Amino acid sequence: MADVARIAGVSGQTVSRVVNGRTNVDETTRGRVLAAMSEVGYRPNNAARALRLGRFGNIGVIMFTLSSFGNMQTLDSIAKAAVDANYSLTLIPVRRASQSDVTKAFARLNKQAVDGVIIVIEAHLIDTNEVQLPAGLPLVVVDAGAQLPAPVVDTDQAEGAKLATEHLLGLGHDTVWHVSGPESSYSAVRRRQSWHDTLRANGRAVPPVIIGDWSSDAGYRAGLELAENPDVTAIFAANDQMALGILRAMHERGRPVPGQVSVLGFDDMAEAKDFWPPLTTIRQSFGAVGRRSVDLLIHGIKNGTSTPVNVLVPIELVVRASTAPPPEGMLGNSMPAAGHP
Repeated sequence: MADVARIAGVSGQTVSRVVNGRTNVDETTRGRVLAAMSEVGYRPNNAARALRLGRFGNIGVIMFTLSSFGNMQTLDSIAKAAVDANYSLTLIPVRRASQSDVTKAFARLNKQAVDGVIIVIEAHLIDTNEVQLPAGLPLVVVDAGAQLPAPVVDTDQAEGAKLATEHLLGLGHDTVWHVSGPESSYSAVRRRQSWHDTLRANGRAVPPVIIGDWSSDAGYRAGLELAENPDVTAIFAANDQMALGILRAMHERGRPVPGQVSVLGFDDMAEAKDFWPPLTTIRQSFGAVGRRSVDLLIHGIKNGTSTPVNVLVPIELVVRASTAPPPEGMLGNSMPAAGHP
């Protein structure tokens, strides 16, 4: 650091400020310091900094799967927010959302020297009586179904499903059929329950639910089944990928969308506007979820504690061309017996 200060013509304190990412250094001086650091090959000693500050500048993320659209978008936003806050990221994927796997993940993170942890799994499946959460380690959970003593961040799943169902009913459809995500998913359960409650509140029959697995293949299979039922005029899919499979099935079976059947998704993935027809969907702000998660975690790291708080990020209905009023002559058809979510 003395060599860097001499070459840059600044004090050792100024070099320290640049190394630690402080903002009270003008850009011209910062540029001279960075150039001097490059010239002498100076690299900050992170281990020494961690011992001095009591922090490692590292956030751990425990994630159940990297294959789902929502998880990948959330991880991407967490990574960007962490970089903006000068933190690095350690990812620990787990094969199953089980007690043993989560406990092992925390054990691995302890060895990685992290300052705090963000859990991005179906955390409501975690039994806090069995999982040993590290004492004093700040924690944030991305899953509004979590029953953990930590801040919780999620999008408003119930409000999104309500908006989706009310949109289709408002177009004049007698009822709305639902292709749900898996039973193990809190998000899927909340969307399904809200769809059910919204139909009930509007005095509509509740059709049987078709359970999928978030994939377009599951949506395609559900779509083939629904296409055979002439009473089906409106379908709410629990995510855009399953909605894509439903669109394909309807096209193949000669049920035009939205001429005969309206289809609505959930997520607003980037490709949703390029589906044919462009997909009406519920937009989740994964970026906002990631940023709020990192903000809450860093607050806990700096204050040495995490105060439990529930943060619901608002959602938005995005209307495109895949939804429309039902065709004339299809109103008032006989509805199936009321089902259960």
